[in-house]
Amino acid sequence: MNIHFIAIGGAAMHNLALALQREGHTITGSDDEIFEPSRTRLQLAGLLPTTEGWFPDRMHAGLDAVVLGMHAKADNPELLRAEEIGIPVHSYPAFFTQYTLQKTRVVVGGSHGKTTTTSMIIHGLQAQNIRFDCLVGASVPGLESPVLFDPESKLAVIEGDEYLSSARQPIPKFHVYQGHIGVITGIAWDHVNVFKTLDDYRNQFYRFIDTLMPNAHLVYCQEDTDLETLVKNHPRNDIQRHPYKTLPYRYQGHTALIQHEGQEYPVGIQGRHNIQNLGAGLLVNRILGGSDHAMLTSMRHFTGAAKRMEEWKRIEEQGFLAIKDFAHSPSKVKATVQAVREAYPEHRLMALLELHTYSSLSKVFLPEYKGAFSGADSIAVLYDPHALEIKRLPILNPSEVAEALGIQPDQVFSDPAKFKARIETESKNHAVFLCMSSGNWAGIDLLQIF
Repeated sequence: MNIHFIAIGGAAMHNLALALQREGHTITGSDDEIFEPSRTRLQLAGLLPTTEGWFPDRMHAGLDAVVLGMHAKADNPELLRAEEIGIPVHSYPAFFTQYTLQKTRVVVGGSHGKTTTTSMIIHGLQAQNIRFDCLVGASVPGLESPVLFDPESKLAVIEGDEYLSSARQPIPKFHVYQGHIGVITGIAWDHVNVFKTLDDYRNQFYRFIDTLMPNAHLVYCQEDTDLETLVKNHPRNDIQRHPYKTLPYRYQGHTALIQHEGQEYPVGIQGRHNIQNLGAGLLVNRILGGSDHAMLTSMRHFTGAAKRMEEWKRIEEQGFLAIKDFAHSPSKVKATVQAVREAYPEHRLMALLELHTYSSLSKVFLPEYKGAFSGADSIAVLYDPHALEIKRLPILNPSEVAEALGIQPDQVFSDPAKFKARIETESKNHAVFLCMSSGNWAGIDLLQIF
């Protein structure tokens, strides 16, 4: 097939393009701005556009399909030209679904833990030599690429997030995949720029259940009472419901030991929320015919997806550890802080957070962070006023951010230089620095400070 990607530089888009190229398809693409690591990956594969921008003349009758990224607007000139000459246009979730139509699709949704749960399932399948296609939102150790196709597989494992698919398909991605096995890890309001109320956001998970295939399996966290009520009240009677909860565990030093059927399994993950996610992965593995023992044994070597409680820097002689995490929403921040506190009870814990997303910079949403830092000994929150300008959001001052978050005014910084100076004054002795952001810390090189 000849396939053109509009907005090829996106995280999922460029990985899908590379995966299809490996399958032997002819790929072209356009974008108006491409950042790392997408730029280098596309360049090495010979797919980096020679000129940035949109070029309608790249649309031609020889194209079999166009894949449209969420970054591309409805008035994109390439999109309009493709529609004019009748080239089929797909969002990347729709294209992936069509490409895996003959396979059993596992779709992992939820406000938090999607990437980790998907990665755990993949890790367990690899350990059992079960072949699969996959689409996951981060790099996973031992996985060649976040998007893979295997012509011999009968299974596709998909991280299905709730953000919109494309300008031509403005519905959540996880509504598109038509799962045979659906997973919901939990519900906590996010993406307030799209879902204005918690009820609206919650309704997306209700609709997700609607999209599952006939006689599907639904795996869900029963410890989330809101989610359990939603699942129990859903009228579908053809699906099999599989509730799960946090697996029993204890710590031996900094290593968590899962207790299952009379055995203890050391795992490479930490924190109650990750062990809860493992409960979902174990159920999916079982539904797919996998072995509990094989899955849990394999988890000894699972250290998580990139930027998910990832060890960033360690200084043994000081007892210092820096951890980076993609946590940015309130539920993720709370779970991650608690996880690090639980794993390192004897260390001093400094929690660093960059408010970077539309939701986290929204005045109506900021109070959702209250209590999220419970367990931290020290807190420093950064936001860049330039990010507010880009997102066309009202100006925030540090004092109102602090009040909304329920922390002290001197713990909030809008000046990167002052934020950096604060970190430099913190003792690194017997300390864990938890660095939570989906951005770039306003250009600060935290590793250099550490």
